[in-house]
Amino acid sequence: MLADALSETLQRLENAADAAHRPAPALLAVSKLQPVAAIAELAAAGQRAFGENYVQEAQAKIAELGALSLEWHLIGHLQSNKADVAARVFDWVQTVDRHKLVGALSRYRAATQPPLNVLIQVNIDDEASKHGCAPDDVPALADAIAAEPRLCLRGLMAIPAPHPDIALRAAAFSRMKALYDALAARYPQVDTLSMGMSDDYAQAIAHGATLVRIGTALFGARPAPPAAG
Repeated sequence: MLADALSETLQRLENAADAAHRPAPALLAVSKLQPVAAIAELAAAGQRAFGENYVQEAQAKIAELGALSLEWHLIGHLQSNKADVAARVFDWVQTVDRHKLVGALSRYRAATQPPLNVLIQVNIDDEASKHGCAPDDVPALADAIAAEPRLCLRGLMAIPAPHPDIALRAAAFSRMKALYDALAARYPQVDTLSMGMSDDYAQAIAHGATLVRIGTALFGARPAPPAAG
């Protein structure tokens, strides 16, 4: 039962937060490649926020589940040519990593919608295989986002390298927390540090994550991905 998986996951997050003497983070259920029925079942159990990687897949799900008034986050890489759809259908985009996206998302976010919540994705370990801006680029990108009235800068997101050495993972989380604290000192609306997944959420929480992204622990093993996103 997905309701049981949700309850168990929330309890584990609470336990990790208690052990670290931190507030419990919000839970983002990573629903990419999961069927609409599973998302609806988890929503019926009380989960409201869902994360999707692929704009077209998410667009269809969001339309089908519109009556549930769920909160939808884009957590996958956003191509510029899909920014128009992303700006209209998502409540949050967690993967803004370049100035070109800032202008596009602002341009396509309708004035009748609330401002689009935005996180800056940081490539904290400088991995060639991952998207995200360099840590030094965060201030300028934040300024650009904050200057757009159709966007709301909410914080930072990262996917640190899965180092087998726990100390190296901890160092990455610590660097993200320092970046987040500096950003929050400049912008009072900044309140979200999105980091931590199924295998490292406890460390992320210990280093100040306010939102963790969990998929497999909630839904079980994912289906195979499509040939193209």
